[in-house]
Amino acid sequence: MIDLVRLHVKAGDGGRGCVAWRHEKYYPNGGPFGGDGGKGGDVWFQVDTNETTLTKLRFTKTVKAGNGMPGLTKKKHGKSGDDVTVYVPLGTMIRNAANNDLLADLTKPGQKVLIAHGGRGGLGNMHFATARNDTPEYAQPGEVGESLDLIIELRLLADAGLIGFPSVGKSTFLSIVTAARPEIAAYPFTTIEPNIGVVSLPDERSFVLADMPGLIEGAGEGKGLGHEFLRHIRRCRVLIHVIDMSGEERDPAADYEIINRELKTYDLSLEEKPQIVVANKMDDEYAPEYLDEFRKKYPDLKIFEISAVRHEGIDAVLYAAMAMIEEARENEALLEEEPEETVVYRYEPKRPDFEIIPQGPGRWKVESEKIDRLFDTIDFDKEEEVYQFAHTLTRMGVDDALRNAGVKDGDQVIVGTFIMDFKE
Repeated sequence: MIDLVRLHVKAGDGGRGCVAWRHEKYYPNGGPFGGDGGKGGDVWFQVDTNETTLTKLRFTKTVKAGNGMPGLTKKKHGKSGDDVTVYVPLGTMIRNAANNDLLADLTKPGQKVLIAHGGRGGLGNMHFATARNDTPEYAQPGEVGESLDLIIELRLLADAGLIGFPSVGKSTFLSIVTAARPEIAAYPFTTIEPNIGVVSLPDERSFVLADMPGLIEGAGEGKGLGHEFLRHIRRCRVLIHVIDMSGEERDPAADYEIINRELKTYDLSLEEKPQIVVANKMDDEYAPEYLDEFRKKYPDLKIFEISAVRHEGIDAVLYAAMAMIEEARENEALLEEEPEETVVYRYEPKRPDFEIIPQGPGRWKVESEKIDRLFDTIDFDKEEEVYQFAHTLTRMGVDDALRNAGVKDGDQVIVGTFIMDFKE
């Protein structure tokens, strides 16, 4: 199962504004007539319940939305770039690979979130006419679309999860109570990926049950299937802990202790999850003896005796699980009714558009990715473009910020690779 992939997403760049003039019969002195560039396409992620793994993204390195088209003459707007939607399974978490911040947690069917904004289109020259200059030869470049490296992680959303050491009978249990058909064999690690099915009770109640890969000692520290297994358990409301009570190869009591220790090592909250203890393989002749020893060691523990191969004792486990799941669902519903809203999705906090950095006596630097990108589009041999660049900095508040920082007339200001003299 592919449950963790890295992906680069790039929203579309905005189209450049148009420099054009009105040339019509009744407008001999027509002014600027250039339209705005189109907006770049956005990158969205959406839940598709038909998807169960991240396999389709395994060999995808980059997802890119369409760029906006340049503006047109006659003040016509350029066409916006096409959006891109990435379809993922229910239970997908999206993180920013740069800082591991959670961007989205997709827990509802059809849920859709915007991950990368397309850049705005540049303004056409019709926006830059002034009393000083009624024939502007300048149009804005489009903004660059957002670019992110992502970690896409799938955590199964199951009501109950079967846990235990390899080959204790979890897959057999799942195959009996659901329509799932996991691989079953008498050797360790038959299950190397989570299997999932729906348990339907005679009273028409139902819940989702997942058979997790068998745990080993040290899994909490990442050994064996380790964290790949444990990350799925965190989403389960109830854990059904299956123990091989035959004692053929392992000590049931030791297995019980090891499993719970590994859960606690990985995440303390797993220790608090409701847990149903199931003694499997009770059809074995030595199982009652091992069960007696187990009960003596854990006298307060409720234990369900079953024989999965004989289909004995299973209904009691399912009804107990259903009761715990319904209680967990009710508690979750109460939490959702609290006035304090939980935000599932948030953007990474953005830095200010620019910063003023002192560089020594009488020297300052305007630090800004946005201004640097704009700087790279300017032809400084053209007076019109230089004027518009300066005008844009003023509108962004750079001049006021320089004054507030203590810049004096005649000080040097570094913008991009240029050094300019500050003049009031």
